[in-house]
Amino acid sequence: MNKVTVIGLGAMGTALANTLHDKGVQVTVWNRSAEKAVPLIAKGMRCAPNVAAAIEDSSLIIISVLDYLAVTAILHNAEESLRGKTLVNLTNGTPSQAREMAYWILQRGAEYLDGGVMVTPELVGGENAFVFYSGSASAYQQHQSILTLLGGPVYVGENIALAAIYDLALLSSMFGMFGGYIHAAALLRSEKIPVAEVTPMIMSLLNAMIELFPQTAQEIDSGVYPQPNSNNTMMTAGLHNILVASEEQSVRDDLIKPIWELFNQASRNGLGDKDISALPQLLTTKTRAKNIDAKKSCEQ
Repeated sequence: MNKVTVIGLGAMGTALANTLHDKGVQVTVWNRSAEKAVPLIAKGMRCAPNVAAAIEDSSLIIISVLDYLAVTAILHNAEESLRGKTLVNLTNGTPSQAREMAYWILQRGAEYLDGGVMVTPELVGGENAFVFYSGSASAYQQHQSILTLLGGPVYVGENIALAAIYDLALLSSMFGMFGGYIHAAALLRSEKIPVAEVTPMIMSLLNAMIELFPQTAQEIDSGVYPQPNSNNTMMTAGLHNILVASEEQSVRDDLIKPIWELFNQASRNGLGDKDISALPQLLTTKTRAKNIDAKKSCEQ
């Protein structure tokens, strides 16, 4: 139980292997480019000659590569070795990819956990690190002590798609913040204003807004939307001014225009006097809504 195989030695895979090794776990590694294993071998880790041997060396297999296509290509070369093993896939992907991979793994007699590492490689194993897991509850319980070494484990349920949903939702929030900051920087630079000079004020504003998230979340979950003074119609006007100013300053509006379009849609669909908590309902596609309705009908 104190042995783990790590497949994939990119930045994240290397961080996973190093963290486990440094915390006393016997680690076997494998990578398609063998030279990436050289520094790990020097630290005392074992490099398997092929992926099948790597899988056979441990009961717990952790894989972290570029994408699910790479996962599939690697594991197809070692299908017979998977029986009786637990595969933890920490490759970033989509819910449907997680479902398909789980089905494929289970058909080969192995347990499967899908996961999402919510820190950059250099923070793996640190006090702020946490990792989402979904899938086999028994496999998670069996290997929880090892998984805890990588960061706080957050098991979100047996529905295999949940870890990907949690992962992508958090990343969506992060990239949305990045998008706003990048556009702000472009506006500032258009008048030769030092971005570093304004960044503390941006951070102060964002911190104040983040404190409103729990209340907004309750409104979204309950479907009860307040009518604030700064409602969606006012937000639409403010966003339109950003678009106009961006054009005036020769700054592209690629990052901001979709946000204005969403607020504008809310204003045109009777949600102008509501808070931003009313906006997520506008992002559900008609196809998804029909599928949800059909599922409810079947359950009734």
